[in-house]
Amino acid sequence: MFKALKIMKVTILGVNIDDVSIDQAISIVAGWLQEGGKHYIVTPNPEFIVSAYGDPEFKKILNKADLAIPDGAGLKFSGKIKNTTTGVDLMEALCQKASKSGWKIRLIGGKDGVAGRTSEKLKEKYPGLEVVYAENGLEVNSDLLFVAFGMGKQEKFIYENLDKLPTKVAMGVGGAFDYISGNVKRAPIWMRQLGLEWLFRLIIQPWRIKRQVNLFKFIFLIIFNPG
Repeated sequence: MFKALKIMKVTILGVNIDDVSIDQAISIVAGWLQEGGKHYIVTPNPEFIVSAYGDPEFKKILNKADLAIPDGAGLKFSGKIKNTTTGVDLMEALCQKASKSGWKIRLIGGKDGVAGRTSEKLKEKYPGLEVVYAENGLEVNSDLLFVAFGMGKQEKFIYENLDKLPTKVAMGVGGAFDYISGNVKRAPIWMRQLGLEWLFRLIIQPWRIKRQVNLFKFIFLIIFNPG
């Protein structure tokens, strides 16, 4: 029988977050797969929280998740979060674990065949990994389903369809396929460790300035809503 981990739960601007490390998150997922049932993971970062602040439906979907990882160093501005566990890093770590544990994974979403390229990259990096379907197929059974439809859309899709999907654990992963496939370059490790991955993204994708404004909105909301 799997013994559930005790994890720190915090609330930031009404959004519940589990302050977990990657190792803790992997242990939680392994327990789910051992015990059975259906579960979903969300990846709230400052942009998610700002969006949820003005969207009660999105906030409800985030708060009903079985695991909400602290995705992004920006969350530390709240003074409540110790860990940073990004969605792309957790996805890769789960795939590595899957290659050793025999878990089947499935990828859906992304653009222009990126799910297929992500599948190939993952299988090269983690020999033994079984990807039962990439792209847009939903009919094949899997243990882990990674959905890359973009913030909001992917969480709503999982929330509304999890009972019907032939999978045990579903996770919205946003742009993770782009990074894993090599379509978009990730920040050097030292920048990630310093919490500057957002700056690197802005440098290589200047159009993201509109999205980075949400970090400043997040800080503003934290200052004036400190509860």
